[in-house]
Amino acid sequence: MKQTLNVGLLGFGTVGSGTAKILLSGKDMLEERAGCPVNLKWICDKDLETDRGFAVPPDILTDDVERLFQDPDLDIFIELIGGLEPARTFVLKAIESGKHVVTANKALLATHGFEIFEAASRAGVEIGFEASVGGGIPCIKAVKEGLAANNISTVLGIMNGTANYILTSMTDQGLPFQDALKEAQRLGYAEADPTYDIEGVDTAHKLAIMATLAFGQRIGLSDIYTEGISRLTPVDISFAAELGYSIKLLAIGRQENGIVDLRIHPTMISNDHLLSQVRGAYNAFYFTGDSVGKVMLYGMGAGQMPTGSAIVADVVDIARNLVKGCTQRVPALSIPFEHVASARIRPMEEVRVKYYFRFTVKDQPGVLSRIAGILGEEQISIASVVQKGRGRESSSVPIVMVTHEADEGRVRKALEEIDAQEFVLDRTMIIRIEDLKALED
Repeated sequence: MKQTLNVGLLGFGTVGSGTAKILLSGKDMLEERAGCPVNLKWICDKDLETDRGFAVPPDILTDDVERLFQDPDLDIFIELIGGLEPARTFVLKAIESGKHVVTANKALLATHGFEIFEAASRAGVEIGFEASVGGGIPCIKAVKEGLAANNISTVLGIMNGTANYILTSMTDQGLPFQDALKEAQRLGYAEADPTYDIEGVDTAHKLAIMATLAFGQRIGLSDIYTEGISRLTPVDISFAAELGYSIKLLAIGRQENGIVDLRIHPTMISNDHLLSQVRGAYNAFYFTGDSVGKVMLYGMGAGQMPTGSAIVADVVDIARNLVKGCTQRVPALSIPFEHVASARIRPMEEVRVKYYFRFTVKDQPGVLSRIAGILGEEQISIASVVQKGRGRESSSVPIVMVTHEADEGRVRKALEEIDAQEFVLDRTMIIRIEDLKALED
């Protein structure tokens, strides 16, 4: 039986500080829940001088990561430095030295996860990564344990709080994208370089992890079609509202007949769906299981204390296992590593959905019929058209079309031809429309 669980923390930034604060201030509670004392033995960081806002015993601070690897009494190695290297090297070294690992590093797991999980499986150690997706929302535990009796067919999610905050501001205040982004940066929701958030990369990391768990298949970043929100305008959001939709940066994972559909893009969803009501910096994860039906988890998807909460929850889970003398009771990837299959991915060109098009064209006769003709040649059927007159100082007009379901490949071919016409003044805006109720069936 484990007497004391010793923890080493690498990375003492925002999330590391929240994690350390919980471990130090919640000792009694954690011992009660884990079944043994949980001792924060080491905190390793290059910066040991900055005031983190709470008392830290000086004898646990070090700038030498080798101390953590070489300490034979250290049970759990928490990696919170982020990025791919040296995080990958450090995690693999911790596993090699027989230590259990907890990480919040979604980019690392989405890129090198299978190498890490295989190493952990061979070494007989645990990998805790609840904090890598959804911050304090227990979505990974929900899939691995709570939904273990289900074949999960659908994983949907609003998985990036920054993008969702920007879209909410554009919707509620009519702000242009750049103004909404600056506001998100001022409030601390967006980084100085927001590329990963606004272009869907952060969401792709999370979907790769969640789809692997939900479908029991190897999902990589290259399997996920990814498109961001930087081209959206208040005009598109206004048209969407007229049509009864909200626009979300939606992560979509669907498994059907052994083929997996994986994509992230701005998506129009009906205002009567629960996901349309997820606003501000909140996240939501929506699953469909064959036995449980529909399940949604909602909450803050990032932040110092919510993410720290998820990290420490993993520490407690590992402690509980060690107290009982077992490891890998719950497989890291929901099923044993050797049973995780290669995925069959549906090419994006074969995806079939409805579409919203906004054409910016010269105000002249025959434009609408020419556009409709090109779409018709590719068997793209128009469901509705909205055409508004130009302003006094503009020579262009917007034409908005909503289609019936069409093949992505044909849509791309048609838009390439349309955008090459002399009467088109800007690249066509395209937003996919998802009937989520049909997608879940």
